Amino acid sequence: MKNTLYQQLTERKRQGRKSFSVLIDPDKIEVSAIDQLVSLAVNANVDYFFVGGSLVIADNLDESIQIIKSSCNIPVILFPGSPSQLSKYADALLYLSLISGRNPELLIGQHVISAPFVKHSGLEIIPTGYMVIDGGAPTTVSYISNAAPIPADKNEIAMCTALAGEMLGMKLIYMDAGSGAKRPITEHMIEKVARHIEVPLVIGGGITDPEKAYLNCKAGADIIVVGNAIEKDPSLIAEMSNAVHSVPVIV
Repeated sequence: MKNTLYQQLTERKRQGRKSFSVLIDPDKIEVSAIDQLVSLAVNANVDYFFVGGSLVIADNLDESIQIIKSSCNIPVILFPGSPSQLSKYADALLYLSLISGRNPELLIGQHVISAPFVKHSGLEIIPTGYMVIDGGAPTTVSYISNAAPIPADKNEIAMCTALAGEMLGMKLIYMDAGSGAKRPITEHMIEKVARHIEVPLVIGGGITDPEKAYLNCKAGADIIVVGNAIEKDPSLIAEMSNAVHSVPVIV
C-alpha cells in the first residue's frame, strides 16, 4: 500500500515530531526567486512546501511547483484560496472547508462545483477544517469569504469548532491568523484546541520569529507554516526550521 502524505503526517504526530512548512504564494514571489528558497529549505531540513494563496492571480502556479519539484524531494502540498486552484504537479491538496465562518460557499458550495475536477486531479486529497482566527488586521480570506474570524481570546469557541470539524471527518485542523497578522494565535488557544482533538493541528499566520514557532509547537501545534516573514527575510528559514525541530519529542 502506498504510503501517503497524510499517513506521514499522522505518524509524525504519533511520534511527537514537529514539522515545519514554508508557504509560497505565487502572487507574492517571483519565479526567479524560488530556486533560492528551495536551496535554503533543503539545507534547513524543511519538511513541506505549502503552495497557494487567497487569490493566485499570477499564472505561474504550475511553473512554481515544477521548479520546486525539479530541485528537491520536499513534498509540495497545495494550500488553495479556492478548491479550483489545482496543479497536477503537486503531491497533495488541502481540501479546505472554512468551518470558522458561516458562508455556505466556502463550507461546501465551491467544493460541489470543483469535486469532479479534484477527484480526477490525481492529487492526494486531505480534507481540512480551516479556521480563521482574528490576527488584529483585516485579511484577504476574511474579505473574500465575508466571514468574521474567531476572536483571538475565544479559546472555547476555537476548541468547539475544531472538535466539530474533526467529528465531521476533517483529517487536519488548520488555524490561521492570516498573512501579515499583527498578532499570532496565542499559545493558550493552541493548547486548548490541541488537547481536545486527535488529528494533526496546523498553525500559521503572524509567526515572525523562531521563538514564537517553538512556543506554538510546545503548546501543541504539529505543523508550523510561515510565509510572509520568509518573503521578507528568506534567511529566517533555517532559524524557524531549527526552532521547530528542536522541540523535545514527547510521545
